[in-house]
Amino acid sequence: MTALSLSPPVTLVNVPNAITAVRTAVSVGLAVTALTHRSVHLLVAAYLVYWIGDILDGVAARALGQETRTGAVFDIVADRACTSACAAALVVLRPATALPIAVFLVQFMVIDQLLSLMFLRWPLLSPNYFARVDRRIHLWNWSPPAKALNTAAVVLLAIVAPMAAALAFALGVAAVKVVSLVCAARLPAGLPHTQP
Repeated sequence: MTALSLSPPVTLVNVPNAITAVRTAVSVGLAVTALTHRSVHLLVAAYLVYWIGDILDGVAARALGQETRTGAVFDIVADRACTSACAAALVVLRPATALPIAVFLVQFMVIDQLLSLMFLRWPLLSPNYFARVDRRIHLWNWSPPAKALNTAAVVLLAIVAPMAAALAFALGVAAVKVVSLVCAARLPAGLPHTQP
């Protein structure tokens, strides 16, 4: 903290944040274009830019030593922008996906966002370090398999699986997120301590 209890300046300009900004602008732009032109190819491109860019910004942050709490929050918010635009295009292109995607959106846009921002209660750089607070919650939500299941698996199932299977999976993910959120909210804030 600086004089008058003000926080130091926030670092916004760095490589990972630039990647986040570019991938968000490109993904949302492609998704909106896919929506207006009813193009499956553009929607696939939008999802790929989002998912690959989301991996790259994290890799760059760690590799370059440019991880920041501000960058983590920016990434969380940007994920929601990409997801909402892509989901809108997906539902227009494949109306049968509406119900599982609606469940997914409520889970991801509200429950998962609140859960992802819980890391701010501890001196952690991002949710990727939540294992220092609780290993189980980290494993269920931010381990690489959990991240893939949280977004890509729900979307892919909504496209290729019967609606009942996609809906059941989306509800299952939502249940895990609700339980994780309740458990995380009950943890004492402060210095991280590893839970079993």
